[in-house]
Amino acid sequence: MSDLRRARFARLVRNALDELPAEFRERIRNLEIVIEDEPAPEQLPRGGTLLGLYEGVPLTQRGAQEPYLPDRICIFRGPIERITASPRRQAAIFGISDSRLAELGLGDAD
Repeated sequence: MSDLRRARFARLVRNALDELPAEFRERIRNLEIVIEDEPAPEQLPRGGTLLGLYEGVPLTQRGAQEPYLPDRICIFRGPIERITASPRRQAAIFGISDSRLAELGLGDAD
């Protein structure tokens, strides 16, 4: 993948985080967001797709006095780009029906 595509994806993630309501941004101040191209094979669920992965200690399981390293969310660019590149997925986002996709010649081959 090109550095330009990586930079564009990182900018989209940063913009999405900037658009979070203040109450949520405050709660993720000790959170590291990392963008990787693909998940490692050992991270993948059997036969599944992984778009992102949280690593850390959930707030509900933390003690009041314990220091914690920043939590981490890893966002996997490749699977997200493959899903959103599908005409059917893009159409669903905009509310275009499967029948309309077929009319446009963009429906599934099956």
